[in-house]
Amino acid sequence: MTTTYSDSLFHPHAHAYRAAIIHTLDDPARVGIDASYQYFEDGLLIVENGLITAVGPAETLLATLAAETPITTFKNALITPGFVDTHIHYPQTGMIASYGEQLLDWLNNYTFPEEDKFADKDYADNVAEIFLTELLRNGTTSALVFGTVHPQSVDAFFEAAESRNLRMIAGKVMMDRNAPDTLTDTPESSYHDSKALIERWHGKGRLHYAVTPRFAPTSSGQQLTLAGKLLSEYPQLYMHTHLSENRQEIEWVKALFPNQSGYLDVYDHFNLLGERSVFAHGVHLCDDECKRLAESDSALAFCPTSNLFLGSGLFDLAKAEQHNIKVGLGTDVGAGTSFSMLQTLNEAYKVMQLQGKKLNPFKSLYLATLGGARALKLEDKIGTLQPGTEADFAVLDYHATPLMAYRMQQTTSIEERLFVLMTLGDDRAIKATYVMGEAVHTRG
Repeated sequence: MTTTYSDSLFHPHAHAYRAAIIHTLDDPARVGIDASYQYFEDGLLIVENGLITAVGPAETLLATLAAETPITTFKNALITPGFVDTHIHYPQTGMIASYGEQLLDWLNNYTFPEEDKFADKDYADNVAEIFLTELLRNGTTSALVFGTVHPQSVDAFFEAAESRNLRMIAGKVMMDRNAPDTLTDTPESSYHDSKALIERWHGKGRLHYAVTPRFAPTSSGQQLTLAGKLLSEYPQLYMHTHLSENRQEIEWVKALFPNQSGYLDVYDHFNLLGERSVFAHGVHLCDDECKRLAESDSALAFCPTSNLFLGSGLFDLAKAEQHNIKVGLGTDVGAGTSFSMLQTLNEAYKVMQLQGKKLNPFKSLYLATLGGARALKLEDKIGTLQPGTEADFAVLDYHATPLMAYRMQQTTSIEERLFVLMTLGDDRAIKATYVMGEAVHTRG
């Protein structure tokens, strides 16, 4: 494999990390498996001032380091880019693993009562701390995140993310109908509250804002119009919502928007499709909808654990690939059942198997890292270990559990080892998580 450098390599205050190293270079569906990744059995990752300056074989890079450069060596470990979660709800942390409903009943019985608590800023502050701690314990360093309808929920999240120097995207939920009165805003208040949050947080440090209508049934046409206005006023904003998750939901959208021919048509009509638009789920999409998502350069978030947990259906990754739609991976906590991207990939593999298709471990790694970064238009900053990108990375432990250690003894390739990590791994497999070259989680 080729060693990759940048011009600023070998300054005395660099720090080097030695272990097996892997990162993806491109989507295996586009370039083939062999050209999609870079792997070093004994690798070295060099970081300076929060950025990656080189990655390559240790044998090559060690000889060129300044004598005083510190080296941290991880045995029986694999360094990967930090995971990128393209769809998650931080206010649902406290209701993960709530029993026995499908989507719409689940919202009414569990989600809305929990989100009502975020009117209390102290409560939101506490959950934001718990949420971000869980992400980092699981090797996730960037995420696209739902708040609640309360502006203070977004303030709490961004304050906690800023204190950790995380690259995060979040937004206030816009929801003016078909929800409890305590959780609804108005088209005008949602516009003005969102605008104030944008001015306060978007582009501050490593933070970005997402205009966040919950989903079409909970927003009137007037509110969606103003959501589109925000996107036109601030071209670098994200748009984050749900799409075609559940068949009952789809029928509800048709009844609420009789002048539109389908679910995606609603968002298209209100100018919510674009290169920074991310639609969670997309389980039940026709070919025409896929074509329009690709043409608009919008992205889909594949959320296998929540789709299975709520009985919503099976995401068709092959169809998305066929239409060249950007796809990232989402845990979708709290309908999703784990903060772990490894466990989410475990379920993604099963979703594909149920459709008679395979999910190669290298494609899985792509979805959880560079694929997510591309879905968020951040591939020049995160999701890879290319020189010049931000040093957000995770260290995975091949011997995290006795079973994993034993199983790893039988493996003969990095492909096998990746698959074991993605099948048996969870938070215990994360030995350490680094953000901009600083350790933010180390397993005790």
